[in-house]
Amino acid sequence: MQHRRRMTDDVQTDRPSAARIYDYYLGGSHNFAVDREFAKRAIELWPQLPEIMRENRSFLNRAVRYLVGQGITQFLDLGSGIPTVGNVHEVAQSENPHARVVYVDTDPVAVTLSRSLLAGVANTEIVEADLRDVESVLSAVETRQLLDLSAPTAVLMIAVLHFVPNSDDPAGIVARYRSAMAPGSYLALSHATHEGEPGQAEPHMALYAQTGTPMTMRSRSEVEAIVDGFEPVSPGVVYFPQWRPDPESPALPDPERFTGYVVVGQRR
Repeated sequence: MQHRRRMTDDVQTDRPSAARIYDYYLGGSHNFAVDREFAKRAIELWPQLPEIMRENRSFLNRAVRYLVGQGITQFLDLGSGIPTVGNVHEVAQSENPHARVVYVDTDPVAVTLSRSLLAGVANTEIVEADLRDVESVLSAVETRQLLDLSAPTAVLMIAVLHFVPNSDDPAGIVARYRSAMAPGSYLALSHATHEGEPGQAEPHMALYAQTGTPMTMRSRSEVEAIVDGFEPVSPGVVYFPQWRPDPESPALPDPERFTGYVVVGQRR
C-alpha cells in the first residue's frame, strides 16, 4: 500500500496497465483500482484467465530452471512487469547463486517497484526502456555492466510480444536481439493465441484495446515465424502446460484451453 500511495502523484492511475493487470491475475498487490476493475471485467468474459496466467508463470519458472541447467548464467527479461514471487532472479539464483538478471520494462510502476524490491539484491538490475528500442536496451548502463553479451545469454520475452502490433514488426525486433546474442544463447517466449479458444479471442482483444497496450493474438505459424533463426528445444512450439511439465505435476486436460504458445530456442 505504501508503494501505491507514493507513486500516485507521478504515475497515471486512471487507465489500466497490462503489467499491473497481470500482477492482479497472479494475486499480487501492486495494482490500482482501475486495474482491478478491468481484470474483473476480463475474468467475467473469460473465467479461466487467472489459471492461464498462472500456467504462463509456471512455464517461465520451468524455462529458467532449464536454462540454468544448460549453463546459462545471464538473463535479459524484456517486458518483465511487476516483480512478484517466483520472478526470474529468484528462480535462477536458487539454482545458481551467481546468475545475473537484467529486467526491462517501460511501465513506470513496474520500474519503480522493481528498483525498490531489488535494492540490495546482488546481480540484478532494472532498465526503464521499451523493448522495441533494441539499441537503448542493449546499451543501457545496467545492461552493459551486468551482462556480457559476447557470452551465452538468455533473452526472455514472456507474455509481452502480443502487445507489439504487426506494424512494429515483432519478428524484426526478435531478429535484432538475435543478432546481438552470442552463439549458444537462448530465447524463451510465451505468446497469446486465438487458437484453442477462438470464441474468447475477439472480445478479449476488444477489451484490451481500451488500455494503453492493445493485444494482438497470433497463430502457431506466426509465432514460429517470430522465432525464426532459433533452433527450438523439444517439444517446440506448444501450449503452456505441454512444455516440459514437472514430472510430479498432474497432467492438465485439454491443453489448448491455455491459450498461449511457448517455445525455448537456441541461437546457433
